[in-house]
Amino acid sequence: MIIWLNGAFGAGKTQTAITLQHRLPHAFLYDPEQAGFYIRKNLPDSMQKADFQNHRLWRSVVRDHLAYLTMNTEEIILVPMTITESSNYEEIIGQLRKDGHEVLHFVLAASAETLGKRLAKLGNRANSWAVQQIPRCMNGLADPIFENKLVTDELTVDEVAAAIAERAGLTLRKDCRPWWKVRWMRMTSRWR
Repeated sequence: MIIWLNGAFGAGKTQTAITLQHRLPHAFLYDPEQAGFYIRKNLPDSMQKADFQNHRLWRSVVRDHLAYLTMNTEEIILVPMTITESSNYEEIIGQLRKDGHEVLHFVLAASAETLGKRLAKLGNRANSWAVQQIPRCMNGLADPIFENKLVTDELTVDEVAAAIAERAGLTLRKDCRPWWKVRWMRMTSRWR
């Protein structure tokens, strides 16, 4: 099973994925951004694009890598990644489903005000790249193709993880990390 956590920057995708990873018996955290960084680093300047998601290579690598993982492991694969273009959604998630892979997609939604406050707590200024992406993300994610919206404005990370587990039919175990480690990870990781 693949659980794709989508949403604007600041919606809580990464923190929710990390929490799920520690509360599900067999879960693997897959970061598609790493494929983007690899592609960006290994292309000449003449081939660079502003967003690595615009490279067909990125979309095919992510899709093929996730298919490979689902065919070779019983672990639940957690994917925290913003996708706002319906064509990219279809090319990755839609194709994985057509090929018989179980992909549960969730949009972690929050108001622009909440997203801005969360990003500010993490040191993002009002003119930062992540803050500037909020309108684009909210507009793109309004497309009905992006199903299973979960409003996170008033929810804690643990509550979001519990809601996703319930919708996915999964049972969460207790998070055995020390409280200070959980707090430290939440304070130091980026809301993506």
